Amino acid sequence: MLVKICGIKTLAAAQEAVNYGADFIGFIFAESSRKVAPELIGEFGKELPGHIKKVGVFSNQTEQEVIRIAEVAGLDFIQLHGNEPASFASRMPLPVIKAFAIRSETDLEKLQEYPAEFLLVDLPKGSSGKGLTLDWDMIREANLPRRKLILAGGLTPENVRNAISAVSPIAVDVASGVETNGLKDSLKMKAFINEAKFTDGKGE
Repeated sequence: MLVKICGIKTLAAAQEAVNYGADFIGFIFAESSRKVAPELIGEFGKELPGHIKKVGVFSNQTEQEVIRIAEVAGLDFIQLHGNEPASFASRMPLPVIKAFAIRSETDLEKLQEYPAEFLLVDLPKGSSGKGLTLDWDMIREANLPRRKLILAGGLTPENVRNAISAVSPIAVDVASGVETNGLKDSLKMKAFINEAKFTDGKGE
């Protein structure tokens, strides 16, 4: 099971996540309390192992801005979290993770033809931190390619095992679920990654 820890703001938090076994580290370049400067992330990258995938999160930004930031920050993936059309994604210079806010089965239909390396299903904006999760049964029953599916939306160390068992995604993504008072919590990150990696008792 692949794990993405998103909303990392400090090198120390990034290194902790890596040491605990994270596969992807997400840095937010859209407007957010977790927004970081691409130049800072470019420096972070020099301190992280080469196998760790650095993901930049964008939302309704211009093509030129996304490409510039991706280059400065030394990203491996571009995550589009807004209303970017398929044509936008197809012009990106790096593999794309496309995030979709899921409210109903209708929203799941949009995922099928989008040109992305991974498809990330998430709660609608403003739902995080409220104890809500996606309808895992609805996600499971949808005809989605599991090899491309990243599950997000209200995941925590306490529920990620059940979420993985219900949905069988290729990866899980967490931000606020491993934070305390808005900051990445070392113990929560470790617990989340351990739970995700060993859900079936065997690890990956």
